[in-house]
Amino acid sequence: MTFNRLAREYVSLVLSLGKHHEYYIDAYYGPEELRSDTLISLEDLLISFNSLIKKVDAFVIDEAQVRRKEFLYLHLLSARTFLKMLQGKTHRFDEESKALYDAVSPSIDEDILNTYLEELSLLLSSPVSLNTAMNHFMQDFIIPRDKLNLVFKAAMRESRLRCKEHINLAQNENFEIRYVQDQVWSAYNWYKGNNYSVIELNTDFPMYISRALDLACHEAYPGHHVFNSLMEKHLFNEKGFIEYSVYTLYSPLSLLAEGSANYGIDLCFNEESKRDFEVNVLFPLALIDKKKAALYYKVQELVKKLSYAVNMIAQQYLDETISEEKAIELLMKYNLSNKEKSIQRLAFIKAHRSYIINYNLGEDIVKEYINKHCKNGSNKEKWAVFYDLLKNPKTASMMKKE
Repeated sequence: MTFNRLAREYVSLVLSLGKHHEYYIDAYYGPEELRSDTLISLEDLLISFNSLIKKVDAFVIDEAQVRRKEFLYLHLLSARTFLKMLQGKTHRFDEESKALYDAVSPSIDEDILNTYLEELSLLLSSPVSLNTAMNHFMQDFIIPRDKLNLVFKAAMRESRLRCKEHINLAQNENFEIRYVQDQVWSAYNWYKGNNYSVIELNTDFPMYISRALDLACHEAYPGHHVFNSLMEKHLFNEKGFIEYSVYTLYSPLSLLAEGSANYGIDLCFNEESKRDFEVNVLFPLALIDKKKAALYYKVQELVKKLSYAVNMIAQQYLDETISEEKAIELLMKYNLSNKEKSIQRLAFIKAHRSYIINYNLGEDIVKEYINKHCKNGSNKEKWAVFYDLLKNPKTASMMKKE
């Protein structure tokens, strides 16, 4: 028995588990023979997962691959948790996020959130409600639908150029952009293997100018597209670690995937360069007037401070301490989205549950890890640690202790 054989069994099991949930397998570029047309019952899969977990736990591995074993073991535990959830087992929000993603979101003080809302209200100084004032103000920063492709491609080009300065991208890496509707998310990267991605942008709701660079970085450079490409090259192709040929969505890998994709935005563009590129390049492409730009960025700074509110709302809703109506009300209050957008956000929470923590908590954990491993804190050094983390993925608890 070799560890590679155990890893191969893991891939086969999670591919079979994916037949019970359409979104569980986010990407797969491993051997086709591991895909099975047979639907294996959850009961039989649970027996197999329990057996494999014991074998991996007992396997004596050389020191150089200790992290590999720990990573696989935590993903096996996560997969078993997800399987039991499909069987009907329920968990409290924090228990679920810990079991699936190896992390728990911090408690949120609503008084602090309300302080940010008060600051925002003073900034906008409008006689109407803050939600109404915010949505009215943001109308001036919507990318026109007929300019969306032009703006997004410009953002992609710039983020790719900046990423290439620090990360060696494959010569054949490429992506396709598609515009879709009727989704609970705003954008999605479907990694197809061999350095190729399909990036979908949801056009159900207007896209604000600040989202162009955010999504270009998050979905592509140095986000999901680059992350998956690096795993495929360094771990699957070069080292033969077959467990990295499959990306299970509801797993500890997603905290790193979403967290690194969000962290990559600030890595590519510091505050000054982001504003400069948006105002001088993207604003004109989107026919957006620059005169309110200074106020816009002050508003964005405060909105960022409210990001953990959605974790709090998701926890309360999924733990059934608030109703659906109250959840929408709180999303309108703290997300400052209109009712329709808040309903869509709640639909995401319903569909993906505690996955919501992976964005903000993931970003903070990745940031903390990178800062801890930088001696001088230079941008070049941060890129080097970031690059190494993408090539050698770690779960939240692994990042915390290293």
